[in-house]
Amino acid sequence: MPIYDVTVPLSNDLPTWPGDPEVQIRDWLSLSEGDGANVSVLKFGAHAGTHVDAPAHFIEGAAKVETLALDVLIGEAQVIEVPEACRAIDEEFVSAHCTPGTTRILFKTRNSAFWNEPKPEFRTDFTYLDLNAATKLVQQGTKLIGIDYLSIEKFGEHAHETHHALLSQGVIILEGLNLSDVPAGNYELICLPLRLRSNKGDGAPARVVLRSL
Repeated sequence: MPIYDVTVPLSNDLPTWPGDPEVQIRDWLSLSEGDGANVSVLKFGAHAGTHVDAPAHFIEGAAKVETLALDVLIGEAQVIEVPEACRAIDEEFVSAHCTPGTTRILFKTRNSAFWNEPKPEFRTDFTYLDLNAATKLVQQGTKLIGIDYLSIEKFGEHAHETHHALLSQGVIILEGLNLSDVPAGNYELICLPLRLRSNKGDGAPARVVLRSL
């Protein structure tokens, strides 16, 4: 039973969203320096690498990441491959490829290849989900939507309408996946964001795997 780890490794070289904290991983204690153990210090934002957006990310007082339902984060998911030429996943694409009632949908796009570049840098031209497509997925009953870059929304959309359309309806957003090696099809999704307890509760990095059914 193949298991695909679709998590982007956190490292000091990992691109982050402009304005977000950079990933910093450094030694705190080191056996090679005579310490009794190796201990690392980790510093990064809640939306670094593969991560989950909770409703509180954009909606004041909404559900925090610690409260997200495990029965949505774990369960059958459909990986849908988006043609490389597609820059915006629109309502027409959703109507043609996303079956109504599918609880979890992960979009595999050209973005996944960005993570495999020798020295990846932040890209602004990533493929995204547009507002009408997001609204359609909500109407069809989708509860979790994933995409293979740091945002599900077009770069530069300051009103964040796609995020609001999903998060206001309790849809969990999963961003920063690497689906390069995953064929389109149905899988068991296991997505476990860090159980962060904070004032904002906006999101958390996650380890995400897909298991063949």
